[in-house]
Amino acid sequence: MIALSDLIQISATEWEIPQSYREDMRGPVRIFATRELLDHVLTDKSLEQAVNATTLPGLVGAVIVMPDMHQGYGFPIGGVAATEFPIGVISPGAIGYDINCGVRLLASQIEAESAIPHLEMLATRLNQYCPSGVGKDGMVKLSLPELEELLRDGSKWALNNGYATKSDLARTEENGTFKGADPRKVSERAKNRGRSQIGSLGAGNHFIEVDIVDEIFDETAASAMGLREGHLAVQIHSGSRGLGHQVCTDYVRDFQKAVQRYNIKLPDRELVCAPMDSPEGAAYLGAMRAAANFAFVNRQLLAHAARRAFEDTFAGKSKNWDLHQVYDITHNMGKIEVHQINDKRIKVCVHRKGATRAFGPGAPGLPPEYNKIGQPVLVPGSMGTASWVLVGTKESMTRSLGSSCHGAGRMMSRSKAKKEFRGDALRSQLGKQGIHIRAGSLKGLAEEAPNAYKDVNAVVETVSEAGIARKVARLRPLAVIKG
Repeated sequence: MIALSDLIQISATEWEIPQSYREDMRGPVRIFATRELLDHVLTDKSLEQAVNATTLPGLVGAVIVMPDMHQGYGFPIGGVAATEFPIGVISPGAIGYDINCGVRLLASQIEAESAIPHLEMLATRLNQYCPSGVGKDGMVKLSLPELEELLRDGSKWALNNGYATKSDLARTEENGTFKGADPRKVSERAKNRGRSQIGSLGAGNHFIEVDIVDEIFDETAASAMGLREGHLAVQIHSGSRGLGHQVCTDYVRDFQKAVQRYNIKLPDRELVCAPMDSPEGAAYLGAMRAAANFAFVNRQLLAHAARRAFEDTFAGKSKNWDLHQVYDITHNMGKIEVHQINDKRIKVCVHRKGATRAFGPGAPGLPPEYNKIGQPVLVPGSMGTASWVLVGTKESMTRSLGSSCHGAGRMMSRSKAKKEFRGDALRSQLGKQGIHIRAGSLKGLAEEAPNAYKDVNAVVETVSEAGIARKVARLRPLAVIKG
């Protein structure tokens, strides 16, 4: 296990494991965390996993870990690593099983105070219109040719089929469509798992949450996003469902042979990888992007259902019940980007697993209204706690590969949380706080107890103090829909 004495402290919020720590490291590990947050990190294997990740062939610069880091499959959740494109490797374990798991934020002009009498009905409508739960079918069922069109076109498919607006696409990372998606590289089993699940929430830490914009910290940025203090907002947290999970499963299996074929030596077989310019690497890139397009459409359909729930609840009670999109971001993805690393501009594949892009002002690909403020960064808290809206900074581009944290970060396993907490007691407790809960499973609710997670406020303060993101607004939950 890595000890505190192995770390070099750079500042109150930044630490490093030097490349000299182990002979096989190709770069250092850079850690964004306070001393207090490190106490928990040092109890699991997340830093050891980060050190292992520095051995990936083609690594450029440091492996970076965020303050919400915790142990994952092969690669720490909250981890960021760049490999040179196209000669470096791509690793499914460094992207995650739920490809393009992400968050979408919608905002409204409805004052929360006037909405309080209607929150019970709103929660019921959201639960009714947004299918959730393990293996749950979604809102639409697609033929195989329709699914392949969706996998190729992403949110363009949703726009063409009446589930999205042009503004939605403009305020989605990559405009909701990853170019280079190749449905042919997605297995039949993955397609069969996904065909009936499009437009569904899933279970685990996925949710739909109605929030009040509790406090504004940056009026200019909040105004550009259409966030107003005291008004309702909606967060949607979901991913690529069974399709994305199967894509990862398939390629982790296939890459076990690829590492032997290309003579790649790794300290952990969960980091299996393949060169991006190899047939295996190119196949995974095509399948990963197709799964990511599935996830974009999945959240788009859930947003469509949320708008329907708002209309049903507030029509005749509010002048404007529309939900406009603030942004949609991915936090499990491998993306080809150009970064300044070690004083050199270089094209890389940035693996972000449980970390979100946080591009600063003027970065390419931002909608015009965000060009001056930077990309919105959405950081949901654990159920019953605050969530945050941040923006990326110029410093994030040079210090963290344009990346930031993605949430609170677990500090208790799901099995331990189920032993520690009771779902019915938790629902009652949150209800007394004025939070309306809809959950398909009390055991699933217990797994997501707020005390099973780190303090999201401490995580956000860390990235803010480190200068890789800037606070815009804090959100407070009023209703939560869980699978």
